[in-house]
Amino acid sequence: MEIALICTEMLTVPSIRGGAIQVLIDGITPHLSKNHHLTIYCITDPDLPDMEVVNEVKYIRFPRENYAFHVGKKLAEKTASMEYYDVIHVFNRPRDLLIYKNAMPMSRFVLSLHNEMFRDGKISTEMGNLVIRAVDRIMTISEYIGQTIISRFPLAKSKVKAIYSGVDLQRYKPIWEQDAQSRRNELRKKYGVEDKKVVLFVGRLSAVKGPDILLEAMEQVIQKHPDAVLVIVGSKWFSDDRIDEFGLSLRKLAEVLGKNKVVFTGFVPPSEIPSHFLVGDLFVCSSQWQEPLARVHYEAMGAGLPIITTNRGGNAEIIKHLDNGILIDDYTNSVAFADAIAFLLSNKQVANSIARTGRIFVESNFGFEHVTKRMEGLYVASTQSKKP
Repeated sequence: MEIALICTEMLTVPSIRGGAIQVLIDGITPHLSKNHHLTIYCITDPDLPDMEVVNEVKYIRFPRENYAFHVGKKLAEKTASMEYYDVIHVFNRPRDLLIYKNAMPMSRFVLSLHNEMFRDGKISTEMGNLVIRAVDRIMTISEYIGQTIISRFPLAKSKVKAIYSGVDLQRYKPIWEQDAQSRRNELRKKYGVEDKKVVLFVGRLSAVKGPDILLEAMEQVIQKHPDAVLVIVGSKWFSDDRIDEFGLSLRKLAEVLGKNKVVFTGFVPPSEIPSHFLVGDLFVCSSQWQEPLARVHYEAMGAGLPIITTNRGGNAEIIKHLDNGILIDDYTNSVAFADAIAFLLSNKQVANSIARTGRIFVESNFGFEHVTKRMEGLYVASTQSKKP
C-alpha cells in the first residue's frame, strides 16, 4: 500500500527533539516500510532538509506556521496529478483531518489519538461528529482515551480501536545485561551516584507530571534509606533547558533534602534516553493528570526497572499491581509514594521479580514489530470499510 503518516506541527521526525508521537513513528517506520511505500509529513527543523528519502522512506517537511494548509496543498497537488495514498494516518489532529480529506477524498483515513482531543473544550460537538463520519478508523493509545471519545460521541464506537505504543528493544537493554552494565556504571559515575540506591524520574518538569510530590516523598525515603538519591531526567519542555518558576521550586525542594540527594540532568537528547534509564534502580511515574498512557512505562520495563506509577488514565491498562509494577491510588499523597519506594528498596527480591516480569511483558507484546502488525491490521480494515 501507499501510506502517508501526517505528524503534528509540534516536533519533527525523526525524533531528534523528542516527542511520544515522533518516537512511535520512528519505531514503526522500519517495519512498515518493509511491505509498504511510506511518506512521512512533519515540520521543518534547522538540522534536517525540507525533503529527503532515507531507507526508501520519503520525508516531506513544512514550516510549523500554517502546517496543515501546506500539507493539504501538497495532497491536493497529488490528487490533481491523479496520485493518491491508499491510507492516510493523521496523528492527534482531528480537525486537520477534514482539510486532508477534502484534498484527497479517495484515500482512506485513520486518525490516531494520543490525548483527550475529543473532550468538550477541545472540539465542538458539530466538528467532532463531522470528523467521526469522515474517518474510517480511529486508533487510540489506550482504552481510556477510546472511552473518552465514545462517551461523548457514541457514533465512534464501531471505529475505535486501542493500539498501544511500544519500545525499541534493541535500544532499551535491561540493566542485568553485560553491555548495559558498563553503560550503567559509566553514567552513574558521571552523576556521582555509583554506590547509591537510585530512584529515577524521566519526563517533562511540569506540575501534571508530579515531580514535586516525588521530591516530597524522598524526604521520608531517605530517613529509611540514607543512601537513596533521586535522579530527575528532563527539562520543562522538549529540547528546552531553560528553568522556569516551577523548575526553581523543584530545586528549592531538593535543597531541603540535603547535598547530593537530588540530581537534575537537564534536557537529555532522545538518542541518550535509553541509556539514562540504566542509571536507576527503580522508576517512578508520578503523573497527576489523567495520563493517556505514558510511554515511559514501556521504556522503564524495557530497561528492566521495577515501576511505581499512578492509577490515572490509561496507566493501569499495562501496569498490574505487584505483577509488573506498583499502582498508587492515592496519587496526590507523597507518603503513598514514599512507602512504595521504601518497600521496593527494602525488598530486592520483589523488585527484581517485578522488573523481570515487565521486561518479558514488553518483549512479548510491545516491541515495535508487534505495534506495526496491529497498525497494519487497522490500515487494512480501513480499506475494507464502507466509505463514509
